[in-house]
Amino acid sequence: MATGITTKERLERLMAAKTQLEAQISRNGQILAANDNVGMTGPLIDAEGFPRNDIDVYQVRQARQTIICLQNDHKELMNQIQNLLNQYHSEIATTDPELVNRASALELDSDRAFGGSIVAPDVRPMAVVNLVSPNSPAEEAGLRVGDSICRFGSVNSNNFKGDLGQIGEIVRNMQNQNVQLKVKRGEQLMDLLLVPKAWSGRGLLGCNIVLPPESMEH
Repeated sequence: MATGITTKERLERLMAAKTQLEAQISRNGQILAANDNVGMTGPLIDAEGFPRNDIDVYQVRQARQTIICLQNDHKELMNQIQNLLNQYHSEIATTDPELVNRASALELDSDRAFGGSIVAPDVRPMAVVNLVSPNSPAEEAGLRVGDSICRFGSVNSNNFKGDLGQIGEIVRNMQNQNVQLKVKRGEQLMDLLLVPKAWSGRGLLGCNIVLPPESMEH
């Protein structure tokens, strides 16, 4: 049993490190947003080939480089977390088969904090996709009409206040950057990667989302 506790403690440390990384990525993303929403690929020179004078070019370059490094660290950290979750699942299965389903909940929602418990909160839909435009960033990410969104970047069912503006804020701040989604399609939970960006259509996503019917009844 001691081995299981050790694995859980290692997971908690990795989760804490993941939260810190995401906060740093978000802070640097806000720097890019404050500089005319230049994002990761927007031009830093004007039409005449001179550095743009409407943004802080040095600050943007620094933020972009920092984000690239942090995203690489984040990817490696997620691999470590997934490996530990698999190990944790195996340990629980051998010590208490009744807890297997609870470990599965952790696998499906690995970015939730443990909060001193091995049981992760259930995954509840915050919004539903009712339109996906062809060749849009949403379609590229794999979103489909009818998908229920359970997590959108840092917003999940625990901190969602029923205001779609929370999601809109993430879209604006994370333009041209990866946003992790947790989507429920039928009975299947899926992890998708969405990149809000300018495209030939309106907005940065090319999809429309609404509150789920059950939340609108309250």
